[in-house]
Amino acid sequence: MGITRTAEAGGPAAADPRRWWGLVVIALAQLMVVLDATIVNIALPSAQRDLGMSDANRQWVITAYTLAFGGLLLLGGRIADLVGRKRTFIIGLIGFAGASALGGAATGSGMLFGARALQGAFAAVLAPSALSLLTTTFTDPKERGKAFGIYGALAGSGSAIGFIVGGLLTEYLNWRWCLYVNIPIAMVAVFGAFALLHDRPGRTGARLDVPGVLLGCGGLVAIVYGFSEAQPRGWGDPLVLTLFAVGAVLLAVFVWWQSRAPMPLLPLHIVKDRNRAGCFLTMGLATIGMFGLFLFMTYYLQVVLGYSPVKTGLGFLPLTAAIITGSTQISARLMNRVPPRMLMVPGMILAAGGMLLLTRMTVDSSYATEILPALILMGLGMGLTFMPVFATATAGVAPQDSGVTSATVNTSQQVGGSIGTALLNTIATSSSATYIAAHLHNPAQRALVAKEGVVHGYTVAIWCAAGIMLLAGLVAGLMVSARAPRQGAPAEVPVSEPVA
Repeated sequence: MGITRTAEAGGPAAADPRRWWGLVVIALAQLMVVLDATIVNIALPSAQRDLGMSDANRQWVITAYTLAFGGLLLLGGRIADLVGRKRTFIIGLIGFAGASALGGAATGSGMLFGARALQGAFAAVLAPSALSLLTTTFTDPKERGKAFGIYGALAGSGSAIGFIVGGLLTEYLNWRWCLYVNIPIAMVAVFGAFALLHDRPGRTGARLDVPGVLLGCGGLVAIVYGFSEAQPRGWGDPLVLTLFAVGAVLLAVFVWWQSRAPMPLLPLHIVKDRNRAGCFLTMGLATIGMFGLFLFMTYYLQVVLGYSPVKTGLGFLPLTAAIITGSTQISARLMNRVPPRMLMVPGMILAAGGMLLLTRMTVDSSYATEILPALILMGLGMGLTFMPVFATATAGVAPQDSGVTSATVNTSQQVGGSIGTALLNTIATSSSATYIAAHLHNPAQRALVAKEGVVHGYTVAIWCAAGIMLLAGLVAGLMVSARAPRQGAPAEVPVSEPVA
């Protein structure tokens, strides 16, 4: 029986002089996937008018993408392991570009919804392939820190970048370019992947766990769909409760099946590992707060303060810059010197502190003195957190499991975002209604009270988001016990190499 030998620093992957250009290709793909979850947000009012969408159906422009993406990630990760990561990376890029072209050319709302779902499906193949390629390309601890710093910065800031790009494209071109812009990015990444990325072939003779696919993906789709429908329907709606119940049952049966399947979709040893489980939970909780904040701040800047789409997008720029700084200049430099939780816990405390500052905002808050400091604190906190989460969750994983491990990280991020959007928006809406009902004494002041009620709802939800961020920090502190990588030692990324 063969054993697994750890790749040595200076091995083929580490010695490849083009590996940093390969990182650029991987980073481009990751940026495209993450920003597409938010780039159409600012363009949504224009698309709704152009295609005649109803208020009830417009959410599907966002939900169709997140539903397919979050629900199919485990399947995409396992396909990457079986077929080969470079091959699925390229297929994902080409498919994503084609779906973007279809969406940009949409002549009706149904066509746009279908294109967004197709984008999400190809993103579910692309995202785990990108992260697992990064994991197997950079094994030297110092280089690994820099590479994951860049990757973590893009994963954390991609959503904010989406608001900026979406605002610019919507105001100076039209909403369709929020989809068309993916085509040149994907094509550059495809050519770069052919020239720069290397990967071992997929596992010959391996089979896909079809029952696991149906149970796991079905359960995730039901849960994500349930949270997306909770926003317009309410938490007590029979459809929402049924979806949650079906999702919980399917996932419970999925876990039971994975312990017995000959070739499981998600080997349970991946999630049983304490450090990985802590990273998955930290990522999920952090994105609950982060995605909720993006939603509130977009509406606050545009509706309450009256910013244009471009000005709103630019308002997120300091947040993006702070995430990149925290990830590449702080986390990447300290990752090899301190345990991961020494970055993740302070990161979540900083992010929660930024959110607490935002709870003081009013209908006429100053961006420079009240909003900007909060965004910078949050960005630094998220930059400190996401990079060690990605690096720790994917360390020490055998190559045949790297795709599905990467998919699990992305799943926690995507499902967390869906939960955060629905949960916090519901809290904000109900709090606003209660405030307006209690304070509307003079009908002449209806507009002012309504605006104050909206802001009150946002601040209540942000209080909840800050608490969730602190819970993420507590989880990281208690569960992530990994030590800092030894200087000069290879990263714990096993390379299958049978030894007699």
